[in-house]
Amino acid sequence: MKIKLIQPAMLPRPMDTKLKTRMAPSLALLTLANLTPKEHEVIIENENVESINFDEKVDLVAITVTVDVMNRAIEIAKEFRKRSVKVVAGGIHITADPKGAYGYFDAICIGMAERIWQRILFDAQNDSLKEIYNDMASISGQEIVSPDYDIIDNSKYLYTNIISTSRGCPFECDFCYNSSQSVHKAYINRPIEDVIREIKTLRTRHIMFIDDNFIGNPSWTKKFLAQIKPLGLKYNAAVTSNIVDMSDILDDLKESGCQSLFIGFESINDKAIDSVNKVQNSVGKYERLVEELHKRGIMINASFVFGLDEDDSSVFEKTLDWIVKNKIETVTSHILTPYPGTRLYENLHKQGRITDFDLSKYNTANVVYRPKNMTQEELYDGYLWIYKEVYSFKNIIKRLPSSKKQWIPYLAFNLLYRRFGKLTEKVCEIISFRRVGSITRWFSYNIK
Repeated sequence: MKIKLIQPAMLPRPMDTKLKTRMAPSLALLTLANLTPKEHEVIIENENVESINFDEKVDLVAITVTVDVMNRAIEIAKEFRKRSVKVVAGGIHITADPKGAYGYFDAICIGMAERIWQRILFDAQNDSLKEIYNDMASISGQEIVSPDYDIIDNSKYLYTNIISTSRGCPFECDFCYNSSQSVHKAYINRPIEDVIREIKTLRTRHIMFIDDNFIGNPSWTKKFLAQIKPLGLKYNAAVTSNIVDMSDILDDLKESGCQSLFIGFESINDKAIDSVNKVQNSVGKYERLVEELHKRGIMINASFVFGLDEDDSSVFEKTLDWIVKNKIETVTSHILTPYPGTRLYENLHKQGRITDFDLSKYNTANVVYRPKNMTQEELYDGYLWIYKEVYSFKNIIKRLPSSKKQWIPYLAFNLLYRRFGKLTEKVCEIISFRRVGSITRWFSYNIK
């Protein structure tokens, strides 16, 4: 069969440029490609990078779906089904809200594809596709398949050196997909030797680990960090804030080459944290965590969610003051968004507080519900304001890291990615995204 794998185009947020959509390829589609027997031909089309060729003769289409591209995924499926091509959909949104996908696709895949993709291919060949495929019972990390890195067109992306060491998260925050009843509650790590093999396959010392939670199993993380210390890596990862109580892992991160960590602080208001069941966060320990990371030379990308029920309009200025005071290197802000299938969605829906059901707006940059202690306008305006203030020249200078060796990567992100992202985008279009990414990494990690 000739199989087309598609990533639909996402709608940009106000601060986004093509640097976001060209950041990295879809590991989900690369994994499907590697799961596909060699007797089949695989084509990958990322609509964020290239147009979809609807008229190309194919036998099967598979679409990876996040909530904000669900509408577009439905449009894509409709076009191919008009041409008598079967369409399968999967991904985190389909897994969290399978009922919302019924009828739009010939089949849906709930959960990981490792066990079921070849069944789907067999059934498609025999014109016997089932409506739902799902097999996650007692799944283990040994079953996770590596992405097919060899088929990436490196010229299209800033980074292709991305690796996942795990699937899932041990926590169930109300606004997260992991709170969905249809999401399999398992956190599994891959065999360490498999991950190290991937690192060596990429032939680079600069790695982005894109796990939901790099420290979801601290004992595994500790063993893994010991194994990669001799490799001389420079890497980034995402962790939860309870790492503050894991001083041994903090030391191991430093010694193994960790450059920065993405951390979901979400709010500096402990009542707001409690309201969404984020049990792993302790607001009282935030500043100690920042201090522990900074003294080890590790930068922080802090995630904040605005619009929680305990927030009022003063949250924006208070959060900005905290960010500047603690010299947080980079910030990712979100408007609270009730993803269908999550506990947050169910709670707000029962309360009659969801005001917009257009899923294309569910990208954490739109207000689709009625906040409790501020107006929708105050929430949206505050979200735009804090991005503008964090990345103002004044606050970029105020947040400049104490360590001079971090100035280049810090300024590269704050100026080239955020402040002057449109200009950087134009440069990438002239000399290629890959080359700009490579040059930036070289300067960030080699100039002292």
